Amino acid sequence: MPKERVTARQKQRVVERARACCEYCRSQTRFATQSFSVEHIIPRSQGGKTALDNLALACQGCNNHKYTKTDGYDPTSGEQVPLFHPRKHRWSKHFRWSDDFDLILGITPVGRATVDALNLNRIGLVNLRQVLYALGEHPPLELIEDE
Repeated sequence: MPKERVTARQKQRVVERARACCEYCRSQTRFATQSFSVEHIIPRSQGGKTALDNLALACQGCNNHKYTKTDGYDPTSGEQVPLFHPRKHRWSKHFRWSDDFDLILGITPVGRATVDALNLNRIGLVNLRQVLYALGEHPPLELIEDE
């Protein structure tokens, strides 16, 4: 049985819906050194469909760290919990920016597990956030206003 591929129209819709930002770490495509991926939130290997409600825009780092993970461990409680699901969860309910906007802080078990599993504060991201913040380009204002 052939794998169902993401269509050009689906990719366009996913990018528009995400406002050209990674739906996990909030990196912006316009400042990326690698192309972003349309990823399956629930992997196809676990029965996930190639449908808009199961697709998310992810930077290469988040996509690589997530791979086929759908859950992780909350570093505070040690409990296994689901990872952030961009179609079911609201980013601002699970994460917030540090006061200097350098770090993503998990504020729920889901948020903490996702920060840890996807390594949302990779050193390269933190450095880029610092530079972009100084230039007035981070965090993406349209995303803050929606959260």
